[in-house]
Amino acid sequence: MDQQRIKRFTFIINSIILALVFGLAGFFWLCNATILLWFSIPTALVYVVGYVLIVKDRLDIYVRLVYFWITLYMCVCTVCLGYKIAFHLYCLSMIPIIFYTEYMADKLGKPRVNAFVASGIIAICYLLSTGYTAYVGPIYDVDNSIAGVFWTTNSVIVIAFLVFYSRLMLSLIGDYENKLKDAALIDQLTGLFNRHYMTDKLEEACKEDGKSFLAMVDIDDFKKINDTYGHNAGDYILENVARIMKDTCKDSSISRWGGEEFLILTPGTIDDNGYDLIERLRAKVADEQFVFDGKQIKVTITSGLADHSSAHSMDQWVSEADDKLYAGKGSGKNKVVR
Repeated sequence: MDQQRIKRFTFIINSIILALVFGLAGFFWLCNATILLWFSIPTALVYVVGYVLIVKDRLDIYVRLVYFWITLYMCVCTVCLGYKIAFHLYCLSMIPIIFYTEYMADKLGKPRVNAFVASGIIAICYLLSTGYTAYVGPIYDVDNSIAGVFWTTNSVIVIAFLVFYSRLMLSLIGDYENKLKDAALIDQLTGLFNRHYMTDKLEEACKEDGKSFLAMVDIDDFKKINDTYGHNAGDYILENVARIMKDTCKDSSISRWGGEEFLILTPGTIDDNGYDLIERLRAKVADEQFVFDGKQIKVTITSGLADHSSAHSMDQWVSEADDKLYAGKGSGKNKVVR
């Protein structure tokens, strides 16, 4: 979740809380709970200030202000009306929210508080406020039927918050795992799959009966490009050759096998469509205008092709494509050998 989405989300939550404050103020008026009615004024102001903090991108201050004020608000409500109203449950719902927001603060590089310490303080406030009303009793008496309605409403809201944030955390964990998976399987420079991914893919293909062929592709004289134009130019060539591969071989699995070598795994056979496909790729690379720092760089590729066979192990399959690649290298380069 990016920072702009977090700001929009926080703005919505702040609006919901402010609406609840006004609604509860009406309830306090009906209950003649004068202390709570007056206390609603600074509470509303806190969330008005919250809008300013959100707009100014000071979510770190906003979150800590909300931590403090919700804890104070729920403790005051519990002491005044008793724990049968179930306001104290909001304190417990804040604990997972604290861990979530501090996790997001860390990801966004914002100042953090110790979530364990903050949770401990909230737990102590919860115990003190509920303990006080259990032994001394609330300041205001509330009709049991009204108390029952509020107990149910507040319990449902707290449960909904806990379910929502639990789901949100699972979603974040899922996103993080996907990023880790991508980092483990994707070559960061070219955006192609890496050798680890392709090894697994080839092993799967060797176990299947379906037709497929393998093309090993190598950029001709790549060391000379690096030596002449620099390694940044080499990276530029790798990125753009990879782009052409993805555009040309859309139904294929393409990986950076190592250095300037690539493997392309494609359904079908060399005679059916394989040779023509890789030949189109070779021609596109040869015709491409590669310009780096105002200098035009001539780039060609050589490729060796190998059909899948039930007699092949993965290593034998790759080795056959590799042998044909080097045959092409030794006979002039810029060609496809089948």
